[in-house]
Amino acid sequence: MAKDRNLDLVEVAPAANPPVCRVMDYGKFLYELHKKAHEAKKHQKQVQIKEIKFRPKISIHDYTFKMRHVERFLKDGNKVKITVMLRGREKAKPELAHKILDRVFEDIKELGQRDGTIRTQPWAVSALLTATKSGGKDAKTKDTQGSQKKIQSNREEEGPS
Repeated sequence: MAKDRNLDLVEVAPAANPPVCRVMDYGKFLYELHKKAHEAKKHQKQVQIKEIKFRPKISIHDYTFKMRHVERFLKDGNKVKITVMLRGREKAKPELAHKILDRVFEDIKELGQRDGTIRTQPWAVSALLTATKSGGKDAKTKDTQGSQKKIQSNREEEGPS
């Protein structure tokens, strides 16, 4: 029957008793399976690990600048690896790095939390942060240009010029 129609006889469920077979185009069947797998993969959120490096003697401005990046990464739904780099004589005092990490944990406690333990290497101390609520950016809900209503409300806030 399959040869008469220029199709293939495909065993669909070999574990069934008796095995289930269908007359179909096998190439088209494989294409449909691939298409379904690709569509399912498209809707998954890929979590990336972003890394921010600190130094024990970081200035206030640099610290706040890097913390804004940490907050942005957590709001996007990514994990953030905080690394405090130690050089020279700083390697003998890893407690300086732990102070920086504690400060970071305190500053982002409403956005994220520590994931796992603090890892100590001879040259650095690092920890991983995860977002407490997974908001994340979704391509469909993201409003890149801003709606007309949003633009209008921004004009009203500016006031007359």
